[in-house]
Amino acid sequence: MDLRRLRFFTAVAETENFTRAAERLHIAQPALSVAIRQLEEEIGLSLFSREGKKTLLTAEGKVFLEHARRILAAVRTAETQMGELRGLDQGEVRIGVPAQLGSYFFPALFVAFKRRHPRLRCSVFEYGTRRIGEMLCEGLLELGVVALDNPPAELEIHPFLEEEMVACLPAGHPLAAKAAVSYGDFAAEPLVLFEKSYFHREVIGQISAHAGAAPNVVFETNLIPLLKAMVRSGFGITTLLRMVVERDEDLVAIPFDPPIRFGLGIAWKRDSHLSLANRAFVDFLLEQKAFFKRSGRI
Repeated sequence: MDLRRLRFFTAVAETENFTRAAERLHIAQPALSVAIRQLEEEIGLSLFSREGKKTLLTAEGKVFLEHARRILAAVRTAETQMGELRGLDQGEVRIGVPAQLGSYFFPALFVAFKRRHPRLRCSVFEYGTRRIGEMLCEGLLELGVVALDNPPAELEIHPFLEEEMVACLPAGHPLAAKAAVSYGDFAAEPLVLFEKSYFHREVIGQISAHAGAAPNVVFETNLIPLLKAMVRSGFGITTLLRMVVERDEDLVAIPFDPPIRFGLGIAWKRDSHLSLANRAFVDFLLEQKAFFKRSGRI
């Protein structure tokens, strides 16, 4: 069975769209359609059905997807272990990180890591912490950052950071002069937020439930610069990690009352093989805990 077709199949299954899958794979859509058709002919089953604009798995396709993922994960493991025979002169760190950490925490860390291991490659994939946990369990990622609040039991997790969620307001907002923002006051404001798959939205749900009010969501985006721009314009307010807004002089970061702090950990699937490159990155990250502790972030 052609491994390339298995990769194509999983891409279509995950995006539920041939066009988006082709863009992810950097191939032409007709070539992708031909490969999927050849795969279906090879196994003698229909793997997809169209429902409106979506391309969904058939019952047979759902079963085949589990096998395809296991096969591709096994191939990646074999490639990794063979590469390790050459030592840390070659290898790749593949890690899933949430958007806020990816933009405001990890860049300097990756630069320092590359100085120590200049021959290793780094590939970073941006997802919400909940989705990262799912992908680690499914074997789609080898390494990832997850929230310590109710993570999947299948993961081995090492805490490395604690951070505060703060209300993010434009200067001059009526709440900006307060020492802290109550959950009720925050939930009553027009809110610009990340999409629902992000831990950020779980925090909003908790705030709203505590205040006994549904959140007034007026805008959604996963783009942090756009989120900040909407807040600056007075369109709404949001909540972000303190590290994300602490250097923005035109935005005001105010703690919640009571405050919201949560831990983050570096994780991988329990009992799975962790490549030398990924192990080197984990060791490097955990070495920095002393600095995080001094800065009040652990």
